[in-house]
Amino acid sequence: MSLFTIIGILGASLTTLSFLPQTIKTLKEKNTEGISLLMYSMFAAGLALWVVYGVFTNDLPVILANSITLFFALIILGLKVKYN
Repeated sequence: MSLFTIIGILGASLTTLSFLPQTIKTLKEKNTEGISLLMYSMFAAGLALWVVYGVFTNDLPVILANSITLFFALIILGLKVKYN
């Protein structure tokens, strides 16, 4: 495995996992006051488009990283709608 591949995997992992703390915090506190509905809506739509792009280009890392991030973003978005 090349250094660039390792860097890419680490970058994708950190970006994807960066949503986990916010998801856990929001689930525990049931407070979404500081979360922007518009920002998360746009972000989730962008992630969905990245997943579609990954599928059409057969790019598994793009599919996996963006699917997992989309999962976390949709949880936060759903909680924002629920608790607003």
